[in-house]
Amino acid sequence: MLGVKEIKEILPHRYPFLLVDRILELSEKRAVGLKNVTINEPFFQGHYPEHPVMPGVLIAEAVAQVGAILIMKPCVGEGMVPYLAGIDRLRYRKPVYPGDQLRIEVDMLSMKARMGKMKAKVFVDGELAVEGTMMFALVKGKE
Repeated sequence: MLGVKEIKEILPHRYPFLLVDRILELSEKRAVGLKNVTINEPFFQGHYPEHPVMPGVLIAEAVAQVGAILIMKPCVGEGMVPYLAGIDRLRYRKPVYPGDQLRIEVDMLSMKARMGKMKAKVFVDGELAVEGTMMFALVKGKE
């Protein structure tokens, strides 16, 4: 299990854009992460003040960050940066509200050189909320 301190050692993201609170499972081919959604998130000020719902693009970003941890873990310290290279058939099955906890499950479908493709599922209270596939690229960061 990884906490925020360990996540920050892997990912370049920081507040307010670090959208993963914990990694529950991490292997060569799979990662499972948690995102606790609170009313204190800055995006709820404008999305939507009278009916707060987590923006779909930020759910996709949280998924991408769990995927990035999966592909970055083996190359920590090598100066690599994870880039989101594509999203395929991402489907939103139910809205995400303040107080929800996202359980983000990412499974590696393929990894060739510095490109990877992953299948993702997001659950809220055991119910499927989002699913789809994403592609990632690892690039050498600027020094």
